[in-house]
Amino acid sequence: MTQVVLGQNEGIESALRRFKRQVSKAGILADVKRYRHFETPLEKKKRKEIAARRKRRFQ
Repeated sequence: MTQVVLGQNEGIESALRRFKRQVSKAGILADVKRYRHFETPLEKKKRKEIAARRKRRFQ
């Protein structure tokens, strides 16, 4: 679970910015989007192939 503790003289805007950064770094939104709809086995296979291609390309 992502948490942000507000400092004494810290504004809400900076805390919200830190929270958004932590959420994107943890990949929480990507998981939520992926599980929003049912994914057929074919779609799952395509997604994994694309991820493997992307991984090979950047190594």
